[in-house]
Amino acid sequence: MTELPKSTGAPAHQNVTFPSGGTTAHGYLALPPSGSGPGVIVIQEWWGLTDHIADVADRLAQEGFVALAPDLYGGNVAHESEEALRMLQALPVSRGVELLSGAVNHLLSLPEVTSDTVGAVGFCMGGGFVLYLAAADPRVSAAVPFYGVIQGELPDFSGLKAQVLGHYGELDQSIPVESIDSLGKAIKEQSGITADLRLYPADHAFFNDGRPVYDAESAALAWQSTVPFLHEQLG
Repeated sequence: MTELPKSTGAPAHQNVTFPSGGTTAHGYLALPPSGSGPGVIVIQEWWGLTDHIADVADRLAQEGFVALAPDLYGGNVAHESEEALRMLQALPVSRGVELLSGAVNHLLSLPEVTSDTVGAVGFCMGGGFVLYLAAADPRVSAAVPFYGVIQGELPDFSGLKAQVLGHYGELDQSIPVESIDSLGKAIKEQSGITADLRLYPADHAFFNDGRPVYDAESAALAWQSTVPFLHEQLG
């Protein structure tokens, strides 16, 4: 079994602020050892901008990307599922997309970013926001939702420009397999893009190595396809 790469501390990393959605947004920025590379937005789970999400940004930086994880909860982190649900419900999808588009603005403005478009990688709530953001913002050219939770109706994919690589767990009761099929059909019918939506013998949140449902083998396989996919789409 291949182990997931971990952050070694080599890339520069820092907490950052930037204008977004009419306010000052916060986030976590990780730079690759080379100091520059294609830009990737990392979108949090419903828990908030946790150490796990920051670690994912560090892993992406180790792979050569400039990774920005915007904080959609304004510094709040949930510790129980009921609290996380309340925080998710307090963030309308339209507002989340607005804040994420501001993060795209900031990422593309950085001199360290070498790409004209960005990738978006997200988990759970953030996986859903990957799709909402990519559908709304043509500057996203690579969309990677991990077990993305869609809140309400599917987004309108008619303006989608991104290639899509999705990772889902077969044992995930919150995302039925039939809904993944419907998602792929909607993307194809509305945008003409054939999404690569992959199933793993795992549960929801299988990539999060801080959760009991973590599945190391499935997580490694998903990562091994995500990194070359991002490089292929972003350069």
